[in-house]
Amino acid sequence: MDIEFDPAKDALNIDKHGVSLARFVDMDVASIVEDDRFDEPRLRIYGQLDGIWHCAAVTIRATAYRVISLRRAHAKEIRRHV
Repeated sequence: MDIEFDPAKDALNIDKHGVSLARFVDMDVASIVEDDRFDEPRLRIYGQLDGIWHCAAVTIRATAYRVISLRRAHAKEIRRHV
């Protein structure tokens, strides 16, 4: 499955979290959690990038994962979901 993201959102994510949304493809996925807080179903995907735990928020559209955000995971999230 392909990935897609908004280039403007990617620039904001890099500024805020120091990581490009494009790096989602490099994640070594360990856990996927459904996030039903939004109108459009989302997934929280936990995995490692360069040996560091990260959390990606994604939605599935047609044949692509639309990456909404990608950031370092909090210790509490790691304990709970990984």
